[in-house]
Amino acid sequence: MTILLNIIELLGGLGFFLFGMTLLGDGLKRVAGGKMETILGKLTSNTFKGVLLGAFVTAVIQSSSATTIMVVGFVNSGIMQLVNAIGIIMGANIGTTATGWLLVLAGGKGDGWLSSATIFAIVAFIGIILYFFCKKQTLKNLGMILLALSVLMSGMEAMKDAMTSDELTEMFKSFISAVSNPFLAIFVGILVTSIIQSCSASIGILQALAITGIIGYDVAIPMVVGMCIGACMPVLLSAIGANVNGKRAAIVYLYFNLSGAVILLSGFYLIDAFVHFDIMQQTATSMGIAIVNTVFKIAATVLLAPMAKLIEKLAVITIRDNNSEDDEFEENLLDDRFLNYPPLALEQSGKTMDQMTNAAFKNFKKASSLLSDFDQTKYDKIMSRELRVDSFEDSLGSYLVRLNKAALSEKETHTAAKYLSCITNVERISDHAVNLADLAKELNDKNINFSFQAKKELDMCVEAISEILDMTIKAAHDNDVETAKKVEPLEDVIDILIKNAKTQHIQRVQEGNCTLELGFVFNECLINFERVADHCSNIAVSVLELADSHVHAHSYLRDVKLDSHESYHKLFAEYADKFDIVLSEILN
Repeated sequence: MTILLNIIELLGGLGFFLFGMTLLGDGLKRVAGGKMETILGKLTSNTFKGVLLGAFVTAVIQSSSATTIMVVGFVNSGIMQLVNAIGIIMGANIGTTATGWLLVLAGGKGDGWLSSATIFAIVAFIGIILYFFCKKQTLKNLGMILLALSVLMSGMEAMKDAMTSDELTEMFKSFISAVSNPFLAIFVGILVTSIIQSCSASIGILQALAITGIIGYDVAIPMVVGMCIGACMPVLLSAIGANVNGKRAAIVYLYFNLSGAVILLSGFYLIDAFVHFDIMQQTATSMGIAIVNTVFKIAATVLLAPMAKLIEKLAVITIRDNNSEDDEFEENLLDDRFLNYPPLALEQSGKTMDQMTNAAFKNFKKASSLLSDFDQTKYDKIMSRELRVDSFEDSLGSYLVRLNKAALSEKETHTAAKYLSCITNVERISDHAVNLADLAKELNDKNINFSFQAKKELDMCVEAISEILDMTIKAAHDNDVETAKKVEPLEDVIDILIKNAKTQHIQRVQEGNCTLELGFVFNECLINFERVADHCSNIAVSVLELADSHVHAHSYLRDVKLDSHESYHKLFAEYADKFDIVLSEILN
């Protein structure tokens, strides 16, 4: 019965330990403001810089597997070259050693006020005060980190206490004897890390076991190496469903750890056969395991970093190109791996949003040109591009819905809401482009043309719409508030242009200068112009809402036209003058 209770205590300690590690990583990422993930995508082709960057980011987020999974996503999305990813993968292995040293520092002995239990009780108390009673988000995040450290070390202490019981000590001694063979020790290390899905956690467990004094370096060294190899398992699993380059990035991580293990262990045991290292007969300590882990990973990086190109070629040979595979769509920017890292997911969503907007706005401009010069090839391209825009809408919309289930900050929530609002408006602009293209095709098929005056009015509307489209895409892409504020005055001028064109059109019909058939087409063109301007206004307001939480669409569109908004009236007058609208006529 006692051994059962000890096992339960051990498992409970393990649960606290793993939860503390997860909580610590989350807290550190929040303090970093999401920059740790996005900075990975800004890497140059310098392998050395990649190693430093990978080590730094992994030390912050506390997981080499998480860093490498992100890198697989970058390569899969085409925003990072495979050779650039190799440096980060190597650095990630070094960065993950930070947890082991944290456990060493935290496990220091002391008496009274200096005891680890007392210190972490104080840390936990400070963490609770900061997290629950401070309103400033930075202090709340710091509180989370302190609480995570307390939970982490509580789990470590619980595991240590459970392992030092007589019953479990005897069981572990039998187990250690059974895996005294280096190959078995490596296998056990791989198995433990594959199950736990964290090299840092598995090495932490080994450090807790070392405190019992029953494990020697003859077992600890190969087991640490095996744990490093086992860290590849979650990365390999994440590559399922990735494209060729994404799979290559995952296999690079495996090759790096396997090559380092084979070369370094072979050399170590070969030398030991002649020199007989004294350390192999010594009992392993928590600090010793941290040193072994660090030395192995740094040595492997120093040894293999100059061979980055060779590792890349090996990965290319292993995962061959599929010549029958279609070209990758740009929608692959929306990699599911990024959903666990909201800053990355939102950055990729923004890039996808830009592509969708460019395609939709290009469609409208091309469709407008067909009204005066119809071309079947251009028409077909517009229809093909419309399918692409629809695909963007479906993929980005579903991606953002899934992202909203994650723990987003207030700013991230507003950004996701902006994208969701914009994609509907952008897709509708592309729909209106298709409507215009169909109207142009109708004119061509029936061999009918607008009058000179009608063409002139349409050209004026197209010029104004093109300008508002350019403004809108700049405002959305750059989150440019000043440009966004220019959209509404121009949208109101476009409404007047369209109203005047409708009036002139009715007069031409009454005078017999325009047929009813042409009149219907002309009116449909104006309706599509008007709707496009409305959608541009909606997108611009979304940009303003994101920049200022006090801005709300309905109140903004109502209040901006009041006399107190001098900037609006100044811009309105400038656009009215540009498009030959007499202000006195507007007032009447």
